[in-house]
Amino acid sequence: MRKYIYKVLALSMGVSAFTACNNDDDLTASIFDTTTPVVDPNSSTAPFDQWLYDNFVVPYNTEIQYKFNFPASQLSYQLTPAEYQKSQLLSYFIKYLFYDVYIKYAGEDFMKQYGPRIFHFIGSAAYSPTTHTETLGYASGGVKITLINVNGMKLWSPTSGYSAADIELLNKDQFHTMHHEFSHILHQTKSYPVEFGQITPGDYDGRDWQKRDSVKAHCLGYITHYASSATYEDFVETLSCTITDTDCRWMYTIIDACANGGVKSGDKERVYTLIDSLKIKDVDVSTKPWNKFKIMKEITESKETGEITERFVPDFHVADAKEQRIMNDSEDKVTYEEVQAFTSFRDYLDNWVEVDNGASTQGMNAILKKLDIATKWYTDKWGLHLYELRQEVGKRQNEINDWASGNVTYFDFQ
Repeated sequence: MRKYIYKVLALSMGVSAFTACNNDDDLTASIFDTTTPVVDPNSSTAPFDQWLYDNFVVPYNTEIQYKFNFPASQLSYQLTPAEYQKSQLLSYFIKYLFYDVYIKYAGEDFMKQYGPRIFHFIGSAAYSPTTHTETLGYASGGVKITLINVNGMKLWSPTSGYSAADIELLNKDQFHTMHHEFSHILHQTKSYPVEFGQITPGDYDGRDWQKRDSVKAHCLGYITHYASSATYEDFVETLSCTITDTDCRWMYTIIDACANGGVKSGDKERVYTLIDSLKIKDVDVSTKPWNKFKIMKEITESKETGEITERFVPDFHVADAKEQRIMNDSEDKVTYEEVQAFTSFRDYLDNWVEVDNGASTQGMNAILKKLDIATKWYTDKWGLHLYELRQEVGKRQNEINDWASGNVTYFDFQ
């Protein structure tokens, strides 16, 4: 029986690591020796090592550790080294799609002060047979971000450039992780409002969050399953998903979050404002997948108690719900009945979704409140505009082939 694998972004942040960061005017001295040459000219990787030194160590006090470092790896997983050319490509992408984006809006000193000190590459995925989860990356002490499954990247070339699907995979496996972990560094430096954790205080589950499917997580008011594991994970997932999630992923999240309550007076208008802020294109184009879907009634009969529960599930997440039951070894009887087919998201939101002005805060209402707090914090504390950052990242990703053709050169072993 196949088990469903969830994605995990782990955090290990030491408080002492942020002491120097509390003084915004005091850039710390480099933790690397920049006074003497550190690149061995006789090394077979010397040309690439020199490029890394010139583009990361010297300007940003950041080291890219792409060679396999066994002591620094998670010994609980079976891991393999990152491929040489893919390590080079990811390094190019980190500079263009991550560093240069923040520098454009916050300046070079921002990344010198707060940027990660080490990026550590691992080639393989990191699966846990116990929790059926896949760890995509983790941060250590606020200075190091480990990126896993580098070998899963597509190797760019002028003849086989990156497609939208390739970019989506890059976001899911690498750049969502980077923005997630970097957001941890930022909120550990300048705390986010306690009100954020008070929006859905009773539904965080640090032990069994992975047992929730997409519909459940979204209807509870979480942007992802993992966001429901803890308040601080919820906060950084809200930030990183805003920056990296595709238009389709966002529209599916909105549809889910509106399906089973959680929409209050005024929320429908705010949803359209959010879509405008996210700059989701072609919302009303009939061929878009979010304009062609069905709402299904999922009827579950408990094997233990015989109790029957019902909920609404968009058809694009029925498979996810089935995978969830497999992972949970559920023997409950589940059937689906079609409720209504839609050819327009607007018809769904305006005419099918009901407003619930009850006391509970969940679903779309909770997500909207969390976004309000997160975007305000981003601007008030850092002078950054979250939706503006999203647009810059998206623009660069859309132009990745033109940019790469003039900037990506692979270094051979010498």
